[in-house]
Amino acid sequence: MTRSKYFKPACLLVLAAFICLLNRCFGWGETIASGGLDFLRTTVAENELKAAVFYVLVTVASCVVLALPGVTFALFAGVLFGPLLGTALCLFATTVGAAAAFLVGRYFLRDAVKPMLERSPRLKKLLFDDMKRSGMVLLAITRLLPVFPYNLQNFAYGVTDIGFWPYTIYTFVFLAPGVAVFTVGFDVLGKYFL
Repeated sequence: MTRSKYFKPACLLVLAAFICLLNRCFGWGETIASGGLDFLRTTVAENELKAAVFYVLVTVASCVVLALPGVTFALFAGVLFGPLLGTALCLFATTVGAAAAFLVGRYFLRDAVKPMLERSPRLKKLLFDDMKRSGMVLLAITRLLPVFPYNLQNFAYGVTDIGFWPYTIYTFVFLAPGVAVFTVGFDVLGKYFL
């Protein structure tokens, strides 16, 4: 086997080890499992900046590692940070997380998945041949309609021929309305029910 066959799996292992190390250092898993919502609210009340950084890091990592529905991130942002800061944090964190998952998809999945998708003439035309022209429309539809699984989209777009920066910019723009609606909604529900 050549060096190139070992390089990508080794990078994936290093990334997984780094995430495990961060979890060990910061105790994210224990914090979430034992403290729950009350602990997070206390953390926000004591140090909002620390809580915001924690929220962003966990959200970005969750976009890459976990298969949580995208609305989960808005729920925590709305309940913990309120409508304005919650929306800003959620939009920033989910965009960065989507970009990170896109890069993982592009780097680790593209070589294996793209040839399979190109066998279908329709998928080949939609996802590869016309992506520069139809990429914004496809992103608008999949981001504005919360029917499509958020995390699956992030990895799937990495397999396509859309560029990283257009993907990231369009993701930010088209996530904004949904993030705002869900974050504000969960802020209101959190005040009355949580």
